[in-house]
Order: sequence, then structure tokens, then C-alpha cells
Amino acid sequence: METTLVIIKPDAVQRGLIGEIILRLERRGLKIIAMKLMQIDKDLAERHYGIHRGKPFFEGLIQYITSAPVVVMAVQGPKAIQAVRSTMGATNPLDAAAGTIRADLALEIGRNLVHGSDGPETAEHELALFFEEDELVAWDRDTDRWINE
Repeated sequence: METTLVIIKPDAVQRGLIGEIILRLERRGLKIIAMKLMQIDKDLAERHYGIHRGKPFFEGLIQYITSAPVVVMAVQGPKAIQAVRSTMGATNPLDAAAGTIRADLALEIGRNLVHGSDGPETAEHELALFFEEDELVAWDRDTDRWINE
């Protein structure tokens, strides 16, 4: 089982899309093992986006992600990282496949609604930024046998 981080970004929260995004991830068969509404401060934002430090868009990313509340989730499932990323769609909503969150609900790369970790190491790092180990809830979902072989 793989666990990954999902952030429902400020634009999605402001547009009232939290439920829609969670619904799509759960319908896909992914299981939420932690979730919280929070305001990301500048320090946390800089640690989260540290890989982009020095790039021309870095300051804009920091201003955007700290501009309003977000919902952060730890999501679990077989190949959860790939499942989340394919459910979100391409980073640029105009390049995203129809039926994905970004293709259906967004227009611009700078307001693409949702973040998902891009690999196992990134997921581990990002999950540790937003959740303490004891916040991740291990639970059995009765429908898992109908979702996973």
C-alpha cells in the first residue's frame, strides 16, 4: 500500500470544490487516512516548495499557497501516487485529459486546484511536513476487497 500527500489548494477551497475533489479521489478507490483544513505559513510553504527556490516563479508559489486555507490529506491505496496524479490530470489544465480534476475544473496552470506528490521520496518528505506520524489513521475499509485484488 502506498501513501501520498494531496493538497486542495487555495483556489479550490475558495471556489467550494473541496467536496468535489475528495469525491473524485474516493470514487477512484483511494482511502483518506488523514485530513485537515489549515492555513500554510510562509516557513512551511518555503520548505514544501524548496525544490523551486531560486526559480522565477518561487515567490509567486509562496504567495499563492499562503493566500487562503488549504485542505491537506494523506491518501492511501495501491500505486496511490500514480492514481492521484492521473486523477488530477496534467499540471497545465489545458493539457489535462478530459475527466480529470484539472481538465474539468481549471483553466490556468497557476490556479490548478490540487497538488499531489510526484514520487515515493517526495511523498514521504511532504507527508512529514504536514502530518505527525500519530495523525495517520490505520483503518480497515469494508469495501477494499471490492476495490483491490
